[in-house]
Amino acid sequence: MQFSGIHHLTAVSADIRENLRFYTQVLGMRLVKRSVNQDDVSAYHLFYADAAGSPGTDLTFFDWALPREQRGTHSITRTYLRVNGAAALDWWTQHLTKSGVSHGEVAVRDNRAALDFEDSEGQRLSLIDDGGVADEAKPWDKSPVPSEFQIRGLGPIEMSVPDIRRTEPVLTNVMNMTRVREYQNPHTVHVYQMGQGGPSAELHVAVQPDLPFAKMGAGGVHHVAFRTPDDEQYHAWAERLASMGIRSSGEIDRYYFRSLYFREPNGILFEIATDGPGFATDESAETMGEQVALPPFLESRRAEIVANLKPID
Repeated sequence: MQFSGIHHLTAVSADIRENLRFYTQVLGMRLVKRSVNQDDVSAYHLFYADAAGSPGTDLTFFDWALPREQRGTHSITRTYLRVNGAAALDWWTQHLTKSGVSHGEVAVRDNRAALDFEDSEGQRLSLIDDGGVADEAKPWDKSPVPSEFQIRGLGPIEMSVPDIRRTEPVLTNVMNMTRVREYQNPHTVHVYQMGQGGPSAELHVAVQPDLPFAKMGAGGVHHVAFRTPDDEQYHAWAERLASMGIRSSGEIDRYYFRSLYFREPNGILFEIATDGPGFATDESAETMGEQVALPPFLESRRAEIVANLKPID
């Protein structure tokens, strides 16, 4: 039983209007689902992805009026966004500069070229050359970014812990990841691979004992989700966690996928999510993200929920 890679990553924004502008107009991602946090219906939950909303391409945000994240360890610290080739990184360097987005220089990290930058709330992002591996990109024809340079998906994801000895047994013995290498950045980063590996299926764990504990806030990450292909394996993961004494949320139907949440020993929230049914379950593929979409169990409250949401377009 193996995860096939990163499913999605969910972060926090206190300025959801600017968030929508940045991720669609600057980064050129498609808003594939305009919904609400199912546990807090007063807040938007926006999903940005490729043209089809494919699993592994979703970068999502909760609309929470929080102060800025206090950075530190015990947290997810960087989200990598995959692009194809050196020409793409050159294009993005110029594009971010023209868009007024501060960024670093293209640099080689873990034998891959990467370009670090942040959104306006300090969300730490990097564009990484994935070398065209598993070339299944689904570019969005309405994106302001040329199709050959568009973001192809997520991964790897970097998290920070003070001590790897508590985390590694969960990653390897429970989640069936394989520790494949380490590198310096400048701290030691351990690389764990899911399934066949590659940047879309890696978790990078930085060991930073000298940092304070992070505190959740705008510009921070709420959780990372890992891909499981179907309900059969999803149920098996729930049984596996229970059999190994790991407390979890239990199975939760998010309508667009099935979810299972638990925390690794440092308190970082992990989710296991199914590839389906997908975002076109309740909308056409052509119009996804244009209107507020609600799962069936919230539909009876649509008027109340929508009335409490602020305009963001």
